[in-house]
Amino acid sequence: MIEQNKSFRGISLLVSVAALVIIIAGINLAQSVVVLFLVSFFLALLGTPPVIWLKEKRIPSGFAVLIVMACMIIIIILIGAQIGSSFSSFSDQLPFLQSRIREQVLELIVFLKSKGLVVEEKFFQEYLNPEAIMRLTAGLLSGLSSVLSDLVLILLTVTFILLEVSSFPVKLRAVLGDPLQKFPQFIKFANEMKRYMVIKTFMSLASGILIAVWLYILGVDYPLLWGFLAFLLNYIPNIGSIIAAIPAVILAIVQFGFGTAVLVAAGYLLVNFIEGNVIEPRLMGRKLGLSTLVVFLSLIFWGGLLGLVGAILSIPLTMTLKFAFESSESTKWIAVLLGSEKFNEFSTQMPKKKKKAQ
Repeated sequence: MIEQNKSFRGISLLVSVAALVIIIAGINLAQSVVVLFLVSFFLALLGTPPVIWLKEKRIPSGFAVLIVMACMIIIIILIGAQIGSSFSSFSDQLPFLQSRIREQVLELIVFLKSKGLVVEEKFFQEYLNPEAIMRLTAGLLSGLSSVLSDLVLILLTVTFILLEVSSFPVKLRAVLGDPLQKFPQFIKFANEMKRYMVIKTFMSLASGILIAVWLYILGVDYPLLWGFLAFLLNYIPNIGSIIAAIPAVILAIVQFGFGTAVLVAAGYLLVNFIEGNVIEPRLMGRKLGLSTLVVFLSLIFWGGLLGLVGAILSIPLTMTLKFAFESSESTKWIAVLLGSEKFNEFSTQMPKKKKKAQ
């Protein structure tokens, strides 16, 4: 009997792993559809607070959604026009920038040789290749533009999500057959997710604006483009702001030399230090409940599975999985492994053993 139970558990584990692999492969194959849905859901999260605020001002639900969507469309058009123009100009100048970078690499090799340091050009081509970084940046932005090519479908999806937000709890109660049913854990999770996305968006927007202004003051080309890249990659935890700084620093070296490049790098460091260590922790309040290792691994996993959009939304997606695992007793241990403080909270809630009577 014991051997049968062990065999059953082993088969169950294999089936679960196989199902997980099939699900991941399916998500990868349907990447375009999944990304479209995730972008729509992300915009709907940002649009929910103003819709609720307008409804509290006694504006009908349909008009509230219409007002929010009109504002969202205007903002996207204005930003898209400016960023699209900068990106088009950057793409046209990319061959010239690559040739200029190549010339500066050769000049650097000659300078190092004059100082007694022999460095082969192959080293820069394989390990420190600024040309590849600029090509990667262009590919990154063009990949984002391919996502925005479905903008009409995304905005329609966002509109329908916002229209259904208020009626979703009612429908869920009808399915459960209890008109008084409450969902405290789900409401708490939804509020935390909405709070995270709204605060992160405003902080990323402020970071992008400050970076764009600083680069404009220094005279670096395409400041709006690099500001937008800083805004976008600020969603990526730990390394996003570093990645956003690299192409702007390289461009500053090409244009003005290492002195201006140092100032550009200092501006990025200052903005990200103040935002990440002073302002954002105070606005966020408590931590996200995810361990540092899980944050990094989720970035790799979701980024590899869904590309740039997966990397940007890696934290919300992992938080959603953690909430799903917490909802079931059989998978709660996975949520404990994902969390940073969950285990401590669990241990503090354990009943203490009574001391034996002496």
